[in-house]
Amino acid sequence: MSGPERAGNADAGGWFARRYGREPEGIWFAPGRVNLLGGPDYNEVFVLPFAIGAGVSVAASRRGDGRIALTSRQAGGEPAVLAIGALEPGSVTGWAAYPAGVAWALREAGYLAGGADLAVDAGLPMGAGLASSAALECAVALALTGLYGLPVPRPVLATLARRGENDFAGVPTGIMDQTAALLCRAGHALLLDCRSGASTPVPLSPARAGLALLVIDTGVRHALADGRYAARRRACADAAAMLGVRALRDVTGDQAAPARLAEPALRRRCQHVISEHHRVLAAARLLRTGDQAGIGGLLTASHASLRDQFEVSWPQADAAVEAAASAGALGARMTGGGFGGSVIVLVPAGRGGRVRRAVTREFTRRRWPAPRYLDATPSDGARRAC
Repeated sequence: MSGPERAGNADAGGWFARRYGREPEGIWFAPGRVNLLGGPDYNEVFVLPFAIGAGVSVAASRRGDGRIALTSRQAGGEPAVLAIGALEPGSVTGWAAYPAGVAWALREAGYLAGGADLAVDAGLPMGAGLASSAALECAVALALTGLYGLPVPRPVLATLARRGENDFAGVPTGIMDQTAALLCRAGHALLLDCRSGASTPVPLSPARAGLALLVIDTGVRHALADGRYAARRRACADAAAMLGVRALRDVTGDQAAPARLAEPALRRRCQHVISEHHRVLAAARLLRTGDQAGIGGLLTASHASLRDQFEVSWPQADAAVEAAASAGALGARMTGGGFGGSVIVLVPAGRGGRVRRAVTREFTRRRWPAPRYLDATPSDGARRAC
């Protein structure tokens, strides 16, 4: 293993050897992602994510007894051994529900050829809004199909990984995270139509434009299974039903649509989806013309909408956005499902240190734990690492 995977995922192969007493047959890696703009994806709108260098590695070998063994360096403990034929939604809990859900979804689709020993090593902070669950799912999906030489198209793998998360683990996410993990390319964001599944790479190489992207991990952890994420999804579904459409994607061209909703909270949710959809398309146009600095204002406007209309921000994210702006950032917004996680900041090259110091000072002033920082370089999607 080399490059960002080594830095972000220390020793998946070594962990495998310690837990199973032999070397793995291979190691597969899937990255986390930053959603630059867009969403939520369950509204079937356009989104603009990019993959980052840090992610999740899965070391794996075949086994012939119809079972899957799971162990994680972060969780510790002895491997959990699961019978493939007994995998059903609700049968596995905790972190293991995500890889088990992938195995179940592959089995149901006819793409699981045999058992496996799996060892997971994550170099991505969990619950930080960087799609660690999807990275785990996609690395497992590649490992389970790669071990047996099954050539499954990546969009299909993304759909099956999402099915495992939705129907097995019980987390009602959209398709963005798995698609980004599997299809992103270095030096690009991915303009993804969450209705059709069509995706187009859009140039995003901040360093060439004298810029940098910085992730601020605020240290506030979210859990997509805690109910608040699902509540926002239900609100969007309710708003769509009241407006007589399949999803809020269908009202993105109708600026008057929110006014037809009697409940103020639903009006705000709808207005955010409409305005965010247009920000994504505007950002894609700017990036295609090489105006990477121009997206800064869109990031900040997006954060204000997420805070005030969709109401999924949190105090540390708001403080980080404000402090970054005061230190010369071109724009910033929260990223992920909300209620905790990270902020993405666009800064002129050389200003990153100034932004970090300003944000850290603000956290210290408020007596919050210090944030952590990651350089966010648009990177390649999932792959076999060795």
